Amino acid sequence: MSRVHGSRRAAGPGTEAGPGRGTARHGVRRAVAAVAGAVALAAAVSGCGIRTTTVPVDAGPAPSRVPCTLSGKETAAQAQPQMPVRVYLVCASALEAVDRTVPISEGRTGNRVRIAQALLGELLEEPSETEREAGFASLVRGPLTVSPPRDGDPAGTLRLSRQPEDLPPAALAQVVCTLAESEAATAGGTVVLAGPGEYAPRGYRCTDSVKQRPDTALPTTGPLPSPAAS
Repeated sequence: MSRVHGSRRAAGPGTEAGPGRGTARHGVRRAVAAVAGAVALAAAVSGCGIRTTTVPVDAGPAPSRVPCTLSGKETAAQAQPQMPVRVYLVCASALEAVDRTVPISEGRTGNRVRIAQALLGELLEEPSETEREAGFASLVRGPLTVSPPRDGDPAGTLRLSRQPEDLPPAALAQVVCTLAESEAATAGGTVVLAGPGEYAPRGYRCTDSVKQRPDTALPTTGPLPSPAAS
């Protein structure tokens, strides 16, 4: 009895002749496509004028967004003659001096209360756009005014419309440091403040520590100057 053996047809040029042949060819095509894509990307980058590199580039720290430095003085037109003054604003959790100008009629020398009121008005003003962009802010909020001393107050006393201790520490530091560098302060730079009530006036000092950490309690001084003349 004859047996019929099955015969295997020889693989032609375009015929896959094994179970792994298709997978291998598919992998080759993917590799070729990946290389072509990389070459095209490199050509596009070169065409944009950007040189490729395989070495990590250290660009350094990001520039600070709170430089606390003004690029220049503002030169807005003023309706009346001005005199330069210096106020302290908050920037990066510290106090920094900022140059301003006030009308001469308000900041004229010889009148401690008028000078203090002019400086206080500057602290109550919103910082200019240039100052805000540099990171400056003022924590002093109104209403807040200054009045002359009462009978029996120490010399140089300035009576605020709010008790000084009721102000936020940083706001009080702004007031004290601003007044301490003006004629509103007494000898030695002490600022004598009191409120509208019957509490006794106290002398405050602006130190480097206060400027660096205005949110802490301000140092006080004693004894205070002799009572002001009635």
